[in-house]
Amino acid sequence: MADRKSSQIIATAFSHGSKHDFQLFKEDACQFSEHLRILADAGYQGLMELHENSQTPFKKSKYHALTKREKQSNRSLARKRIVIEHIFRKLKVFRILSERYRNRRKRFALRFNLIASIYNLELITN
Repeated sequence: MADRKSSQIIATAFSHGSKHDFQLFKEDACQFSEHLRILADAGYQGLMELHENSQTPFKKSKYHALTKREKQSNRSLARKRIVIEHIFRKLKVFRILSERYRNRRKRFALRFNLIASIYNLELITN
């Protein structure tokens, strides 16, 4: 989770083994306040049932194309979400996300949180 205005990483979550991000989000005990707006990608379809103030892009089906309004909505959401994509790009420089992690699994969360802290510190110093 990241703050859109400051581009800082606020929270991280991890699991043992492979698990989809949305499943991890549902299992996480973290409760979000009602005024907090969540901008998610297409993998989080059904997020509106868990958090009313959330937004995911519209998906086209096999038989129904997207309307112009839905395409505009998807484009505006993508413009807002670009901040998190830039954060992913910056974190992949450390190669912990871009390659297979071959060290002890217990330490992955610790190392990732350290890298996130380094990233946040870089934002403050620049």
